[in-house]
Amino acid sequence: MEIENIEEAQVTAVSTEGSNSVAVEINEAAGIREFTAQELAKIEQHITWYSQDALKLKEEASRENTRCIYRVLPKQKEINGNLYKPSTVSIGPYHYGDSDLRANEEYKWRCLGSLLAKTQSVGETYKQYLKEIAQLEGQIRDCYSEEIDLDEFLEMIVRDGCFIIELFRTFGSHRPPEEPLTTMEWILPYVYRDFLLLENQLPFFVLETLFEITRMPADGDLPSLFVLALRFFQKAMRVPDEFIDRSASANLRPLHLLDLVRSSLIPADLVPPNSVRYPGTQVFPCVSKLRSAGIEIRPGQAESFLVVKVENRVIEMPSIAMNDFMKYLLFNCVAFEQCHKRITKHLSVYATFLHCLVNTDNDFDYLYERKVFYLGADAELTGFINKLGKDLLFDIDSCYLSKLFNDVNQFYRI
Repeated sequence: MEIENIEEAQVTAVSTEGSNSVAVEINEAAGIREFTAQELAKIEQHITWYSQDALKLKEEASRENTRCIYRVLPKQKEINGNLYKPSTVSIGPYHYGDSDLRANEEYKWRCLGSLLAKTQSVGETYKQYLKEIAQLEGQIRDCYSEEIDLDEFLEMIVRDGCFIIELFRTFGSHRPPEEPLTTMEWILPYVYRDFLLLENQLPFFVLETLFEITRMPADGDLPSLFVLALRFFQKAMRVPDEFIDRSASANLRPLHLLDLVRSSLIPADLVPPNSVRYPGTQVFPCVSKLRSAGIEIRPGQAESFLVVKVENRVIEMPSIAMNDFMKYLLFNCVAFEQCHKRITKHLSVYATFLHCLVNTDNDFDYLYERKVFYLGADAELTGFINKLGKDLLFDIDSCYLSKLFNDVNQFYRI
């Protein structure tokens, strides 16, 4: 049958699925499909979903540039147990309210009270602290890798920050401690560790802000917050005054206290060879095998235990204290480097270096007898070193020990 004088033929197609029928008109001449109202509603819904997802991804990418305080990766927690959990005090939101830490909250209030008691108007001063920190709330929240849902967020930040600063002023200034803080000296070995846990941090700019707004006339001769903080940890780190002076002049910009101590351990000239790569770099055998190949390990002299050298079949390693503080510090520095993309991986590389050297108790004992390791000689430390360097990610071809890895392997093969 012929159809004349018709420019467009309309064909109605009926699609049936179950008991629902949908009519769709198709313009054969133009090839344009006209959607039904039901289909258009679904398309709009999907567009809304995708737009929201795209916005979330954009926000996530933006936060990636500001976050610096993380939850430790689950695989690391599986390996290393409680080395990331505070034992005495919580700092920041991640462990706020933990039942086993509540009893020690009184020490924070004691420090805050000691600080406020030096002012003329306690209530007004505390409100001023809150107002100053409230202006930074958005920046503070952006530093954490998780959304923080906490009504007392600002109060917690001020209380924890003032607690840290009062301890620094009291025990990091070389002044005799004042009442009522003299009775808190017993807590120091525990807070040394707790203040350097990755999940137990405040942004450093918060501490700087509180340090400035809580200054008193009598604080005129106090050193900077940077120096006070390093002096506070000096006894636990077992470093001389020269170390602190050198770190203070290095113009470091720490993200938090853990990053401050980590950065202070990295000499300015100990940078990865960005202009040089060593393709095919491999880790090397343990102490026992190196000794069998005539390669010796001796204690070296350097400003940091990270400065390892090899020359004429001799590896020189600065001594490192294998005590509880160092164990917590190394694990949390490595955890931070594995989470944070915008920093060097010096501690991760060093952890891998130790992991290569120490395979058995005999390997550890050799390094202990040579005084490379000190303050620890039990069998558990071999396991600690093996766990410390397990499954770490970094570019082995361009890390700060790439040349050493290659040189040692060459000596080993000869």
